[in-house]
Amino acid sequence: MTRLGGPPRATYVSRGVALAGWLLGCLLITFAITLDAASPVTPRAVALRPLPLVVPEPGESPPGANLPFYEARKGDMTIYVMGTLHVGKPDDYPFRKVVVDALRVSAVVAFELSPDDLTMSQDDVQKYGMCPRACLPRLIPAPLWRKLRARLKGNPAMLSEIRHMRPWLAALLVETLDSMGADLQTEYGTENQLENIYRGRIVGLESLAEQMDAFTGLTSAQQNELLAQELVLTPKTATAQVEELHRLWRAGDAELVFDWSQSKAAQVRRNVALADAIDERILYSRNRRFLARMLFLADPGKPVFVAIGTLHLGGPHGVLQLLREHGFSVAQR
Repeated sequence: MTRLGGPPRATYVSRGVALAGWLLGCLLITFAITLDAASPVTPRAVALRPLPLVVPEPGESPPGANLPFYEARKGDMTIYVMGTLHVGKPDDYPFRKVVVDALRVSAVVAFELSPDDLTMSQDDVQKYGMCPRACLPRLIPAPLWRKLRARLKGNPAMLSEIRHMRPWLAALLVETLDSMGADLQTEYGTENQLENIYRGRIVGLESLAEQMDAFTGLTSAQQNELLAQELVLTPKTATAQVEELHRLWRAGDAELVFDWSQSKAAQVRRNVALADAIDERILYSRNRRFLARMLFLADPGKPVFVAIGTLHLGGPHGVLQLLREHGFSVAQR
């Protein structure tokens, strides 16, 4: 649902909530909403902690999955770009040798958010995404509230909790439930696993405030559209969509993921104008910012490794195409 794919595509279907279809984008990392171990129905925002990951020497064992990985070159400047999922499975790893080798020669690694910002995300989620009283039923149209209530009728504790959320955060929670139905876990998100094996400097392509503003700055109508899109598909169908996204990501081709996002968007968008405005705010403007900061980090002879949501990469206005437009040759590895 969160927009984590490529930048503006005026001639393409607006992805609306579909873009990340659950997961991907940055919000699942930034605002990781997981289930409390003590109470499997209570959502809470947490700072993610990497799990141990053994990286075998070449020839020891096959890689876990292909995963989208690209090399962009312009003169003596090199930017490695990996498309991530912010949730995953243990058998998605280890990384391929070409990825590990790129990490070893990179002067800096850039995520959407720096690890330091990520550890501070919980307070901001509470501050900007939650209400002290049950606010959601009065912030959204009555038909939308009834639909959400029906979706969570078998989970009264979750329904009670979501009453205190603003619409944008409620939409992310519904999306997260779909990813959990596909047995995907934040612990196995790509950034967590990269952090396990990279010992150098890790920076963010945007600040926590910038990322939060992308969602908190949505109008009421846009937030309602965001939530409405998450409720179009049945839980079973939504989970199947997440499973398909995960499969395509493992195949390692960002353009296939882009095509998937277009197909899903056509199914879930409710209001084209609102969906386009959401795309511009939480996807396209962020992609342009990512590119600008990638170029700022790039120096001759000092490769940069960038790991951002896979849906940021593909399509005619994706980050890969933006790199080409800035004179980089881009090759899939």
